[in-house]
Amino acid sequence: MSYTKILLHCVWGTKRREPVLTKEIRSLLIEHIKENARTKNIFIDTINAHTEHLHAIVSLGASQNISEVMQLIKGEAAFWINNKTTLLSRKFEWADEYFAVSISESQLDKVRAYIKNQEEHHKKQTFQQEYDEFMTKYGFAKLG
Repeated sequence: MSYTKILLHCVWGTKRREPVLTKEIRSLLIEHIKENARTKNIFIDTINAHTEHLHAIVSLGASQNISEVMQLIKGEAAFWINNKTTLLSRKFEWADEYFAVSISESQLDKVRAYIKNQEEHHKKQTFQQEYDEFMTKYGFAKLG
């Protein structure tokens, strides 16, 4: 048996950054994502959302890669919103891109707190500002 602990801070948004994730939808969506992840052996340590994006700490298993995990999470969640619920009156879509960066054990509690505090955080900073900060901080070229 292989043992791995690869912790990633993942962020993904709604298509066109539409602010459709109300508090009610966020709560139901987060619970659904966590349950779906468990059935697919995806370990989500922490997850939270704001009106147009989600943050999650994901631990990759020995045979998992980030692209597949994100597709399983995002694809199934969009399917669930569109086909299994009446949460939205129009088609729901995620943006194609996502952000993922590794987390060291020493930073894990800090990232957990950051994710759990999304409501307060976004009273001071927009998702675009947060996105731009991440792209700069981690040396990524801006997407789209």
